[in-house]
Amino acid sequence: MIIGCHLSVSKGFAAMGRQALEIGANTFQFFTRNPRGGKAKDIDEADVNELKSIMLKNDFKVILAHAPYTLNPCSNDERVREFAFEAMSDDLKRMELLPGNLYNFHPGCHVGQGSERGIQLISEFLNSVLREDMHTTVLLETMAGKGSEIGGRFEELAAIIDGTKLKDKLGVCLDTCHVFDGGYDIVNRLEAVLEEFDRIIGIERLKAIHLNDSMNSLGSRKDRHQKIGQGGIGLEAFERIINNKSLRELPFYLETPNELDGYAEEIRLLKKLRRAV
Repeated sequence: MIIGCHLSVSKGFAAMGRQALEIGANTFQFFTRNPRGGKAKDIDEADVNELKSIMLKNDFKVILAHAPYTLNPCSNDERVREFAFEAMSDDLKRMELLPGNLYNFHPGCHVGQGSERGIQLISEFLNSVLREDMHTTVLLETMAGKGSEIGGRFEELAAIIDGTKLKDKLGVCLDTCHVFDGGYDIVNRLEAVLEEFDRIIGIERLKAIHLNDSMNSLGSRKDRHQKIGQGGIGLEAFERIINNKSLRELPFYLETPNELDGYAEEIRLLKKLRRAV
């Protein structure tokens, strides 16, 4: 089982690798810079190389970098769109120090322009920022659909991908809290939801899972994460999710409201629920 959680890059890349090992993880997620935006810290290549060594020695799987929340390529403010381009371009350049991994971002909010215009702007943004020679797969995250968010429906993600030239550089990260809050019943109709995803986007594009329970009910469109088994999704549904034939080999990243000891407890719990094939 490939499972990890969100860790802080503030103490360095090797430190994240060691923390992951301490809590029983074999992958992790991190913000590339302050989640509210700003300049990224300089990277120490020796620190990155130490992480690579830790990953190799401990059979780590693919790790996931997360763009800042303020990255909004479909904003109605040109300066906000410029920041999105500058930040992701810089992040993807830095990710080449860790080739073959994943980079996730929230598609953005159209801020009153309408979803069609928002989708167009996101595709244009991706066409400007993705490069043929990059070794990172960029993931569009499924969203809850609150406000003017793009990505609350599978059709919106499919439209973004359709408008992007370098489609082979794109994938999707499915957030369990987001899709549940967005109205996809992964508790009672998991297989049907995955079949819908496959029909609209293609299951081969699903590259990662954000594993989060929800503080809300189905279709609330609120996006409030909860600890595993303590929310509207519930533990039985998570057992089905982590053992599902289409999902079980994907990397799972916890973004639940926890400190390290809480993540360790959740990882132990989920490993117990994992069934042998």
